Amino acid sequence: MKSNIKELFAGCLTIPNLLSVIRIALIPVFGVLYYQGNILWAVIVLFISGLTDFFDGKIARKFNQISALGKVLDPVADKLTQITIAIVLYLTFSESANETIKAFSWVFLIFLIKEVLMVIGGGLMIAFGLRPSAAEMPGKIATFVFYAVMIIIIAFGPDIGLVKAFVLPDWFMIILVCISAVLTLVAFCSYLPDTFRQVKERKSGK
Repeated sequence: MKSNIKELFAGCLTIPNLLSVIRIALIPVFGVLYYQGNILWAVIVLFISGLTDFFDGKIARKFNQISALGKVLDPVADKLTQITIAIVLYLTFSESANETIKAFSWVFLIFLIKEVLMVIGGGLMIAFGLRPSAAEMPGKIATFVFYAVMIIIIAFGPDIGLVKAFVLPDWFMIILVCISAVLTLVAFCSYLPDTFRQVKERKSGK
């Protein structure tokens, strides 16, 4: 365990890792702003969080600052952010006066369950000396679409949106969320082959 932790933190003082830490720190800021009714600032914080997610990977690859900790910290930051957003919107939708929106609140549990499983699974893999898979293209696409859709909903969603002059039709918002949910499930499945491979190799003693 000590050797695994030492290897994990080797070369960890990098700008990409700092951006991931900032993204984690922004999570409670977003939650507090949203529930205090400062929706515009909450959207801005969410947008900044998305930018840090975009730039940390770019910087890590361009300046060769990829680290073992970064491979863990980046997805953890993503997952904690997405869990928070899913909880916030689930509670908001379930309390909506719009019956269609209220009935549709359950879909956010898909995001919540997926991310919780990923966090628990990643923690178990690290504990047993395995490495959680780095984000592949399905995961990157799902994360980008998730951020985009959630920002659109918070800004223009029926009954809950910040911008009252333009409100999305119920059916259009539902389609957007469903597309994001499907991509999230596809991304989850894309991590399974590498996870099973590592477990199999561990059992076989490789």
